[in-house]
Amino acid sequence: MDPCKLTISQLRTAYKAGELTPKDAVQSLAAAIEAKDGDLGGYLSHDLDSALAEAETADPSLPLGGVPIAIKDLINVKGQPCSCASKILAGKYTSPYDATVITRLREAGAIPFGRTNMDEFAMGSSNENSGIQPAKNPWDPTRIPGGSSGGSALVVAADTAIAALGSDTGGSIRQPASHCGCVGLKPTYGRVSRYGLVAFASSLDQIGPITKTVKDSALLLRAIAGHDRFDSTSVNQEVPNYLSGLTGDVKGLKIGLPKEYFAEGLDAGVRQAVEKAIAQLEAAGAETVEISLPHTEYALAVYYIIAPAEASANLARFDGVRYGHRAENPTDLLDHYRRSREEGFGDEVKRRIILGTYVLSSGYHDAYYVQAQKVRTRIREDFTEAFKKVDVIASPVCPTPAFKIGDRSDDPLQMYLADIYTLAANLSGVCGISVPCGLVNTEGTPLPVGLQLLGKAFGEGDILRAAHAYEQAVNWRDLIY
Repeated sequence: MDPCKLTISQLRTAYKAGELTPKDAVQSLAAAIEAKDGDLGGYLSHDLDSALAEAETADPSLPLGGVPIAIKDLINVKGQPCSCASKILAGKYTSPYDATVITRLREAGAIPFGRTNMDEFAMGSSNENSGIQPAKNPWDPTRIPGGSSGGSALVVAADTAIAALGSDTGGSIRQPASHCGCVGLKPTYGRVSRYGLVAFASSLDQIGPITKTVKDSALLLRAIAGHDRFDSTSVNQEVPNYLSGLTGDVKGLKIGLPKEYFAEGLDAGVRQAVEKAIAQLEAAGAETVEISLPHTEYALAVYYIIAPAEASANLARFDGVRYGHRAENPTDLLDHYRRSREEGFGDEVKRRIILGTYVLSSGYHDAYYVQAQKVRTRIREDFTEAFKKVDVIASPVCPTPAFKIGDRSDDPLQMYLADIYTLAANLSGVCGISVPCGLVNTEGTPLPVGLQLLGKAFGEGDILRAAHAYEQAVNWRDLIY
C-alpha cells in the first residue's frame, strides 16, 4: 500500500486498521517528492524533520489525525518560510505565527507538510509568474498547471501530497484543479478565516482545499471553516457537517446553466465534457434550467480594476524596511524604496501595482474604482436573482485545457481571459467547486478538464452534494489516476 496514492479518507482508514502510521505517510511523501518534484516544481520547501516529529505524536482518532497537508506558500506556518514565491521574501522571512487555518488543521490532527509553489503573491493564472522556480503540469510537463495555486494542485495530482490548501482570488483554486485533474473548492467569502493569509485582494481572497475527492474536500473544509475573532471579515455562522449531505442523491436539485458561460470562446472539447457531465446529473435526477447572468461581460474588467487596486494597497508594506529584500547602499530613502521593490517584485506584480495605483489616483478613483464597485454590485445581484430559481449553477471552469508554457506570456489579456468563468464568483462572494469531468485530447495528450458548480453564499453543502453525486456516478478518479 503506497500512502502517497491514498485519499484522506483512505489514509485514515489505514491508520485505524493499523496498516499504516502517520510516520509511514510522511516518509512516503518525502520519498515521492525526492523522486518526482525536481521535474515538476510543485514544492518550494518541505521540513521533513518537523513533520516527522509531529507524526510521532499524531492522534489518528482525530478527524484529520496524522494526515499530512501541503500548504500554499502564502499561508503562514510558524517556524517555516513564507515567501509568496517572491524574491522580495524568499530566504528573508520566517513566519512567527500560525494562520488560523493552520491552527485549526493542527486541532483536527493534521500535519502541515511542504510549502507549495504559486504565482508570485497569487497574481497569475498559470504559475508561470513564480519568482522562485517554474511549475509544470504532471499530465504534460510542457504545459502550465494553472494558477495561482498551481503548486498545490500539481502536488495533489502527482501524488506527492495527500491534499493541500490553496487560495482563490479570481479562480486560483478551481482553475489549477481543473487543469491538473483534482477537486478544488472555493468557500464563500467569510466562511474561512483569512488571518495569516498574505493578502492579494482583501475583498476577494479565500482559502480552500485542493483534494483527490469531493469527500476529502468536505473533510478539510469542515476542519478549517468557522468564525475567527482575528478576522473581521469572517462570518459567525454555524459550520454544518458537510459529510452528511454526501448521499449521492440529487433528485429535485435545480441546476442553472448560464447562457453567458457557454458562448463563443469555449473550446469544443471542454464544452462536450462539461455538457456530458451536466447530462449525467440530469440522468441522476437533477433538473436543469437555462438562466442568465447579464453582467458577466463586465466581470473581467471589474476584477482587473478592483483586484489590482487592493493589491497596490496591500503590497505597500513590502518596502524593505521591516522585513524582506533590502537594496544595497541606497543613496537616500526614496532610492531605497524604489530599488528594493524593483529588485524584489516580478513583472506581473509590478504590472498590477502600477495598474492599481493608477485607478486609485486622484482624478481616476471615481471614474474607475468607484464605477467598478457599482458594477460589482450588479454582478452580485445577478447571482442573488439566479439563486432564487436554482440551487446550483453549472459551467466550465476554464475556456480551454492547460496551455503550453510560454504560449501566453507576452499577452496578458489572453492570460487574464483564462479566469473568465471563475472570477465572478469572487466578485459576488459565492462558493464554487471544480470537479474533474473528463479528458480532452490535445495534440495527442489527454488533459483533464473540470466541471464548475457554484452555490449561493454559505451553500457549500449544495455544491458538495452535487459534485459528490457526479463523482460517484462516473468514478472519474479510477479513470484518471
